[in-house]
Amino acid sequence: MISREPAVNFDRVRSDSDTRPAQTDTLITLPDSPVRATSIRATAQVFEDPKSVALLSRLRQIAPSEANVLLTGETGTGKELIARHVHALSRRWHGPFIAVNCGAFAESLVESELFGHEKGAFTGAFSARPGWFEAAAGGTLFLDEIGDLPLKLQVKLLRVLQEREVVRLGSRKPVPIDVRIIAATHVRLEEAVAAGKFREDLFYRLGVVVLGLPALRDRPGDILPLAQHFLAVYRQRLGQGNVPLHPDAERKLLRHPWPGNIRELENAIHHALLVSESHQIRAEDLQLSSLSLPDAATGPADSAPQPAEDTLRQVLLTLFERPPADLFDRIEDTVLRTAYEHCRRNQVHTARLLGISRNAIRSRLIRIGVIDARR
Repeated sequence: MISREPAVNFDRVRSDSDTRPAQTDTLITLPDSPVRATSIRATAQVFEDPKSVALLSRLRQIAPSEANVLLTGETGTGKELIARHVHALSRRWHGPFIAVNCGAFAESLVESELFGHEKGAFTGAFSARPGWFEAAAGGTLFLDEIGDLPLKLQVKLLRVLQEREVVRLGSRKPVPIDVRIIAATHVRLEEAVAAGKFREDLFYRLGVVVLGLPALRDRPGDILPLAQHFLAVYRQRLGQGNVPLHPDAERKLLRHPWPGNIRELENAIHHALLVSESHQIRAEDLQLSSLSLPDAATGPADSAPQPAEDTLRQVLLTLFERPPADLFDRIEDTVLRTAYEHCRRNQVHTARLLGISRNAIRSRLIRIGVIDARR
């Protein structure tokens, strides 16, 4: 997915000539876009909790520089919003902000999308086309899910960052680039480096400034302000009047661990407004996820297999006796379908459950026909 929307919408009213963000803003939102309804991105970010206030202070310190920034944090914590805010506070605020999801393209297309191609560079290249590095000239290029970038592309990206120039596919002529790079990932790149899945030199090149975005459960002071924001947004969309949060609903929101972070909170508020039968949102109107949070301290199990694992082993042994030609694909598809239904058809939660990226989940669901690629 690629976004070329304006930088950031801010909560304070400014004149048409004042397009730069005020330094006292405490709410940032994604620009209005037709893709918002199906996006898994966090669509709002507030800076009320002390941790968020500290993050905002750090953003204001590093934004005016040209340093590359690496944003880390769980899915749904608002990494793209933070990237847009850095851009809006930088000297490049008048230039384009282009967001590119590195895991959304087929491996064969990533190089062409990022660096561009010349006419005839490959089958179907009927004309020359600049890549997103060239398109972001004078502005900021946001490389989301950088941890999903194939290793051979990591080598080329490193060279681009070092030389400050790109070479289009099918060309030998370098093109100078003038962009600031902000990258983001929900995976732990240090572990990916140790596992040989991410280049150490690229990690350090991208992470001149590393900003860790705290999960929503770790900044409880932001929960109710965000809930109030989403209430206002969806009341307007649904044409409803004032529907406040009942105190028991507020307590329920504050107690929830929010494995889906801001996006989960937005969905919960939207659903509550749809099902509420009173003039306020009560605790029973809030449908919250029952998924448990991943335990970072839990390593591979060394204990004896559990009964469920024994059952699975027996089923596999039965299949191995008379295996179909596409046995592995069938097993993989069954696991994916079952996990997807278990997670109430939520791609982010399915990805967390299975321990793989959301982009990989989406690609496989499209491949097996569970979801429509056009959505």
